[in-house]
Amino acid sequence: MKKITPFLLGLAVLFGAGACQDVERTSADAPVTPDGTVDEPAQVEDTYDDARNETRRAQLDSDIRAREQRNDVMGDPLERADSDLASEVRSKLEANIPRGKLAVFAEDGVVTVTGTVPNQDEYNSIPVFAEEILGVKEVKVDVEVVDPLVNPDPDAQ
Repeated sequence: MKKITPFLLGLAVLFGAGACQDVERTSADAPVTPDGTVDEPAQVEDTYDDARNETRRAQLDSDIRAREQRNDVMGDPLERADSDLASEVRSKLEANIPRGKLAVFAEDGVVTVTGTVPNQDEYNSIPVFAEEILGVKEVKVDVEVVDPLVNPDPDAQ
């Protein structure tokens, strides 16, 4: 039994990693590819409401902790799977940049963030938050600053 448990755990991790997407997104309308665009980038209220929800914030923090704990048990805390890096960075950005429409990609410790944010301060905070995640070696930011529509006029053309 002692020999089969690590084997089964390894299989679960392997299949779980294989089922993950190549991209982690902070909102449903964030880009799906590294060179993708955001539809209606100025409409951010739904994204903001979701990210500010206390239950959602607790889920995001829990996701980061669980991945870090699993990695601590499974190996070197600084050697992270790309899917883990992308997921943890996405969680960090979603919790701290609630109006961002961001997509996160990771390859060999290099994290690329694309999408839109509503102001320059949030743009500047992207690499700061991403670098807080263990295993991130470099952060590339390809994000556009787009002023949000506070009260969009549905009759405007």
